[in-house]
Amino acid sequence: MDHEKYSYVEALRWLAQKYDIAIEETATSPEFKAQQLTADSLFIVNQFARDFFSNALLETDEGKAIALSYLKQRGFNEEIIRKFQLGYNPEQRDAFAQAAITAQYNTGLLQKAGLITFRDEQPADNYRGRIIFPIHNQSGKVLGFGARVIKSNDKAPKYINTPENEIYVKSKILYGTYFARHAIDKADECLLVEGYTDVVSLHQAGIENVVASGGTSLTTDQLRLIKKYSTHLTIIYDGDAAGIKAAMRGLDLALEEGLDVRMVLIPDKEDPDSYVNKIGAEAFKAFIQAEKKDFILFQLGIALQEASDDNAKKAVVVNQIAETLSKINKTEEFSKRQDYVRQVSGLLKIEEAGFNELVNKFIREKFTKEESRNIRQTLSPTEPIDEAGTDQLEALLQKDEMQEQAFVRTLIEFGTKSWKENETVADFVFKEMADADLEELIDNRQLVDIILLYRNWYNEGLMPGSKNFLYHDDHAMSSLVIKIMDTQTEISHNWKNHFEGKIATREELYREEVTSTLNYLRLRKIKRLIIENQLELEKTNNPDDQLLYMETHLALKALETKLTSESGMVIYK
Repeated sequence: MDHEKYSYVEALRWLAQKYDIAIEETATSPEFKAQQLTADSLFIVNQFARDFFSNALLETDEGKAIALSYLKQRGFNEEIIRKFQLGYNPEQRDAFAQAAITAQYNTGLLQKAGLITFRDEQPADNYRGRIIFPIHNQSGKVLGFGARVIKSNDKAPKYINTPENEIYVKSKILYGTYFARHAIDKADECLLVEGYTDVVSLHQAGIENVVASGGTSLTTDQLRLIKKYSTHLTIIYDGDAAGIKAAMRGLDLALEEGLDVRMVLIPDKEDPDSYVNKIGAEAFKAFIQAEKKDFILFQLGIALQEASDDNAKKAVVVNQIAETLSKINKTEEFSKRQDYVRQVSGLLKIEEAGFNELVNKFIREKFTKEESRNIRQTLSPTEPIDEAGTDQLEALLQKDEMQEQAFVRTLIEFGTKSWKENETVADFVFKEMADADLEELIDNRQLVDIILLYRNWYNEGLMPGSKNFLYHDDHAMSSLVIKIMDTQTEISHNWKNHFEGKIATREELYREEVTSTLNYLRLRKIKRLIIENQLELEKTNNPDDQLLYMETHLALKALETKLTSESGMVIYK
């Protein structure tokens, strides 16, 4: 797990495959098993294809004359060609298809893998006449292929890639990860380029901590793949307008993932492949170190250059950069964001406090949207509730006094019953409720006194019940206990029916009643704290305080959701 950055399950599967140990899946659906079977079959097909293409490149006259000579002309030596397992699909219409069919591979599977197609009801190679770049997963298995044309006058697309299937999902793949993973980990930096040949050329030059995006916008999955090995990402793209635009894509996602992003633009209309061959490996390394630019400040410079003296465009730039900075919202990155706020406000020549407030506004808006979405997703009933049931829920949540009494009644009635081995309900309740919590959880002081008296008796070795209170000298207390014990304040059976089926008796479900009544009081306290925290957040303009209040809100909401799910409650705002 540490060496390959695998998850626990991935590490188990890797070891099982390496030592030929069968893994028995104990909780899988038929659909999952079918998907796994297809995935395993695709890996086998791709391995056959990789070997066929590699042999066609290195061992056949056509491959040597056309493809190998082309690669060597581009500056690639045979060692790097073998390392990346590059190949060639012959010009013949069905050279690969016939070889695969002869080897008894299923044509449907070959089509799914993108290796063949059918024309006039006859199988034909999809990549004929092209250089083949196998694309590997983290453990070195081939997920799919990129196929590049050789002839400059060919009107076909420059690259063809494997279509998406059970193992090839483009948004989750970066070319070269398998060969770069240890170098990225060691250097604590990932270099990102656009093309396959850029990766191969830089590796040949001894710069191995490099992967390629394939020219597409970066995705969250790709960024998380990078983050497995390093939080430092340096993007190396062509210096033209298209290269700059390509580099900009995915910036906000990278910031949200907590990556430190730098930018290097290759000059003179070169790409990393041609530039490293032009100036040499050592000069290229020095160039990268010297030309790294902070991505956010680079973005700001480009935007200001485009805005020129147009005040309306400048206003758009201010909003755009503020929204970008709002993506840096992890607690540990707060000082980093504030440093950007100081630098950017200076470059924009605007007041730092006002700009900081604008950044915080975007953070609050994002936070509010996420909260609304989370509430809809996690607090909605899983089954429809009729109108009468909804009324009961709302009425229940409004009757705080009755809920406090329900908790006290539960303690008196069930306190001496077993909670778990060597622990009673009273043991559990008093462990969960510290002295300081009582008056925060229960508003009625008389009920607090009843709980304290019960606890004193219990600690003295008594097994108190309702009769102990009936003859107490404090007539007000005894009257209140009589009232509580005679009042049907337990949780609505109709409500429980909606969520957990029929209820036999309270005696049989006393543990559930203890949990429900205690959690209700906790939830009420949490909701009060949420409201108080929100009021404080609205009052302050101090960024440190704002961050603290927002973190507090998240923690309270997480606790509220946890208690709600445990109790089967539905929260109404």
